[in-house]
Amino acid sequence: MQHLQLHENLSVSRIMHGWWRMHEWNLDTRGCLDLIHAVLDTGIDTFDHAACYGGFTNEGAFGRALAADKSLRDKMTIVSKCGISFPNDVLPDMKSKFYDNSAEHIIWSAERSVRELCCGHLDILLLHRPSPFADPAEIAAAFDNLHSRGIVRFFGVSNYMPAKLSMLQSYLAQPLVTNQIEISPLHLQPFEDGSLDFLMEKRIRPTAWSPLAGGALFDAANPQSRRVLNALLKAGEAHNEQRPDTLAYAWLLNHPSGMAAIAGSGNPERIRNAVDAVNIRFSAEEWISVYAASLGHNVP
Repeated sequence: MQHLQLHENLSVSRIMHGWWRMHEWNLDTRGCLDLIHAVLDTGIDTFDHAACYGGFTNEGAFGRALAADKSLRDKMTIVSKCGISFPNDVLPDMKSKFYDNSAEHIIWSAERSVRELCCGHLDILLLHRPSPFADPAEIAAAFDNLHSRGIVRFFGVSNYMPAKLSMLQSYLAQPLVTNQIEISPLHLQPFEDGSLDFLMEKRIRPTAWSPLAGGALFDAANPQSRRVLNALLKAGEAHNEQRPDTLAYAWLLNHPSGMAAIAGSGNPERIRNAVDAVNIRFSAEEWISVYAASLGHNVP
């Protein structure tokens, strides 16, 4: 498995394993533990979480598995996110849907994530969504607090546009090590709106969430999906590869930004398909053919 160096003291696997949908996988603690072992066996060592996943329950399920085998923590890099609040059955004090970027919430959420995950500390904490009401000085104070106490090693953001990321970084003592954004062969916006250009300028590695467009890539009724799948399969011929999910991951990983991608499946075969993508090298012509297929026309 390839790794990306996000900081001199931090690396992540090129494919991360995401636990967004864990509550749909019908796994007990033994099942979670078996899945973690299967993921680690592929070479993936970075696990992506968020406080709110599964209605604020998924971190706890992962943590119960870690508590059952404490030796696993030293073999993994753990990412979590904070800031999204909505009514749920676990935390009754949350009464409405909003983005809470207050220092109090960030500190509380990070501490809770560490407890739920039974992980001792977070390797990376991301702000899940930018709040239009965020005070960057408060965020900086929260990050300083968490970093100084060893609760969080590194920080990043998710779903940030360049101006907001640059503004926030200007307040922080710590470098933002990644921006986790939606990128897929069906979602080309980051290639066009300056998001990836900015990250490349700042030497920040992006992380792609929903790299298979939430499954829409395989929707035969969607003309864009059909075009992209045909282009991926044609590009794959020269590489003796016809698994469409593997090719879609490879298309992302081949971009010069050097991004990581999150595989959010509970199926070990699907996870292995994602891992195999790291060995495929598309030419510029092959890569652009998929891009043009997504656009629905040749590049200008």
